[in-house]
Parts: sequence; C-alpha cells; structure tokens
Amino acid sequence: MNTFTSRALIRLELSRALRNRKFLFFSVIYPAALFLLIAGNADSTEMIGGLSLPTYMMVSMASFGALTAVLMGNSERIAKERESGWVRQLRLTALPGRGYVLAKTASAAVVSLPSIVVVFVVAALAKGVHLAAWQWLALTGTIWAGSLVFAALGVALGYLATGDAVRPLTMIVYFGLSMLGGLWMPMTTFPQWLQDIAEWLPTHAYAALGQAIELGSAPGARDLATLAVYFALFVGGAAWLYRKDAQKA
Repeated sequence: MNTFTSRALIRLELSRALRNRKFLFFSVIYPAALFLLIAGNADSTEMIGGLSLPTYMMVSMASFGALTAVLMGNSERIAKERESGWVRQLRLTALPGRGYVLAKTASAAVVSLPSIVVVFVVAALAKGVHLAAWQWLALTGTIWAGSLVFAALGVALGYLATGDAVRPLTMIVYFGLSMLGGLWMPMTTFPQWLQDIAEWLPTHAYAALGQAIELGSAPGARDLATLAVYFALFVGGAAWLYRKDAQKA
C-alpha cells in the first residue's frame, strides 16, 4: 500500500468533513440534543435493564451519533464522487482499492469521536451521569471501534446506489437500524415478534456493548460476534462493489 497516498486522502477527507457545517450539526449536535429531549425530564430513579434512563439513553445516543457520522457521511460522499469522476481519477494514482476503502473508513471513524464525547459531556453535566474512569474510557473506545462496522456499511451503500438514489436508500437503512435497534427507544416497548428480529440487528449489538460496560460487565460474546459478522459482510460487500464499479470505468 502507498502509505503516503492513503494518509493524504485521509487528511483530505477529514478537512472536507470538518468544513461541512450541516454534517457536523447532524453528527455532533443532533444526538446530544436528542438525548436532552428524551432524558431531559427523566427521573434518575426510572430504570431500564438495571440502568437509569439517562444512563441507558446516553449510550444509545452516543451510538446513534457515531452511526450518523460514519454512515450518512460516507455513503452520500462516495456516490457523488463516483458521478463527478473523482474516484476514477484516484484509480489513476498509486492508491490501491484497499487504500481507498481504508481511507474512507478511517476518516469517518475519526469524525465519529466528537459525536460520542459530546453526548457523554452533556449527559454528565446536564443529567449527572456518573461512571468510573475506566468505564468512560472503555465506553469511548468500544463505541468508537464499533462505529467501523457502520463506516464499512456506508462505503458499501455509496457504491450500491447512484447520487440521486443514495440518500433515500441511506435514510431508510439509517432510520430502520436506529429505531429497530433500540437506539431511540428501549426495545421493551416493541411487540415480542419485533424484539426477536431486533436482537439480530447490528445496532442492537452495538448499543448492548456500551450498556454492558455501564453495568460493570464485559461485553457479551454474542454481541461481539454479531458485530464481527456484520463487519465482515459489509467490508466484503464494499470490496466487491468497488471492484464491480472499477470494471465499469
């Protein structure tokens, strides 16, 4: 891999993302605002799965913010770059296909970190969420690392749809995974048949990792395995779609 070229692309992607005010609003400010809206008037004695409602929703909204940053940003940007010819130009450089996918995934993951931290700060200051130092660190690292799964999904969606079709497709996937995965509301509010389906979604496993840490436990093996399988599927799909798109060029 041409390391210099990959790093240069990552720097370019970060610069573009940080200049996009709309993207920063929806990925950084919006999740924290939703947290305040949902947990703002909640009583700290109200419990869900052994956690107070503010503590429970903190992980859900931090996960939602990271999901927004990596999924929405990657898919639409890639689709537009394909149509503008930017991806075709990159293929003429020393940057290999795997370097392109790595750069897109890595830059999206870096941008997701502020989304997580802002929700944590708001939860601690506005709702008095208290955790041990190791739990804050473990939560940040786990949610950040887990966002790579959805960064890979964003790359796949960017190659699956055209510039006009990618936004509605991404929105369907984005809202579907967020709602059914229990990021916006506890899954206990769902009918049983829907809970059975939601348990196999990557967003459910993603939030469950953080909730386990909040309870002082290690992340569940099933949740880790679920995310690993989805990550392999999304990366494999993105790589296949990238090669297929290259053959058309």
